[in-house]
Amino acid sequence: MKQTILFMMLLCSIALAKENVEIEYTKKMQREIPTNATHILSYYSVLEGVKGAVVNIATQKNIQNSMQQNPFFNDPLFREFFRGYNYGGVPQERMQRSLGSGVIISKDGYIVTNNHVVEGADSITVNLSGEDKEYEAKLIGSDPKSDIAIIKIEASKLNALQFYDSDDVKIGDIVFAIGNPFGVDGTITQGIVSATGRNSMGITEYEDFIQTDASINPGNSGGALINSAGYLIGINAAIVSNGGGNVGIGFAIPSNMVHQIAKELIEKGEFKRAYLGVRISSVSEEMKEFYKDQAGALITSVEENTPAAKAGLLRGDLIIAVDDKELKSASELKNTIGSYPPASDVEISFIRDGKKQSLKVHLSHDAQSVSDGSLHYKGLEVQELSTQNTQTRPQNKNTSGVLVGKVEAGSAAQKAGILGGDLIIQIENQEIKSLKDFQKATKDTNKKRLYIYRQGAIFAVVL
Repeated sequence: MKQTILFMMLLCSIALAKENVEIEYTKKMQREIPTNATHILSYYSVLEGVKGAVVNIATQKNIQNSMQQNPFFNDPLFREFFRGYNYGGVPQERMQRSLGSGVIISKDGYIVTNNHVVEGADSITVNLSGEDKEYEAKLIGSDPKSDIAIIKIEASKLNALQFYDSDDVKIGDIVFAIGNPFGVDGTITQGIVSATGRNSMGITEYEDFIQTDASINPGNSGGALINSAGYLIGINAAIVSNGGGNVGIGFAIPSNMVHQIAKELIEKGEFKRAYLGVRISSVSEEMKEFYKDQAGALITSVEENTPAAKAGLLRGDLIIAVDDKELKSASELKNTIGSYPPASDVEISFIRDGKKQSLKVHLSHDAQSVSDGSLHYKGLEVQELSTQNTQTRPQNKNTSGVLVGKVEAGSAAQKAGILGGDLIIQIENQEIKSLKDFQKATKDTNKKRLYIYRQGAIFAVVL
């Protein structure tokens, strides 16, 4: 009997113990942080205030293809039989769509993005972060040489990012890339500044990139690179990747360059650079002993009737500074001169015959800058017709002219029907045999008749 009573008392005590068990639970984790622990670090307050200033940009382009890739068109007998006919086929039109990002830089709707995001677009649509409404955007101006463009939407009281002095950006600074990779709205990735002043990457003509390991993927182009205080330090432009995805090497155009070009595009619709008129290279280690062990931009040639020639600069001069700004490479000289407006007066310091000297130079307009043996004019890049490129075009062996290398999408040249690989053999009444002939014939901006040689046929276009 006693055993039975003890057993019942034991069961009751167990039951009571179960009823008194309390499980701690809270939906918001409102616990006290121990005094010996650090607080949770977060950039929420900074990012929440700026991510709305980065927009999604969608573009549409009507692309015409002429089926000239058919192998029959490479047969000389086939071309001869159809000489004078449009044997390239009837152009076929297709719609090309693409996505990118942009950054609001004024409350009344000016947005900066990459030129390659909106280049040649027939329509540009902007979506603000967190909104369903679409805005039709207008292209205000673009600068393909730096890959910067300005578009505008009709809106007011927008959240605009503030620019930061990119000269103060340091390696190791924490940064955030904001954009719309793969169309995923308002994506934020974090990293550090890996390097500054990156150039000679072959991405754009004027390069002074901030390099970062913050993830930048397709669709991020034109988005913002901001620092930990929420200020704009760059516009995301490109990545280095074998497969097209992020591998931790991304490049952003520095905010100082963006600000300068954006201001000109908004006010004037175009950005004009100053022009010195020299061809340059960086100094090798072996060459430094001739120039007091200094780096800079070595003049390899001086073009006739240019600011450099008029000021007295010579081949072999090593330019080491412009207006007291020291130079370390040829790219730095190019970017520095390109940052000045035309008709600027600058002081150029250089070393000649082991002695440091300086000259005042009156810069001119870079309307037709010659670089690497090519000229740029109204969306065309033209080159000398060399033996090398005639070997790839045997039908042109007995034809003189300048060779069209690239044609910018949406440019006047493209609209006129000029294609890469065309030969320009005459402009108005002047026969074209060299870049100098081309430069002379296109001195003014009036409309001109250009005579084009293409695959055995000669025709004229107006540009």
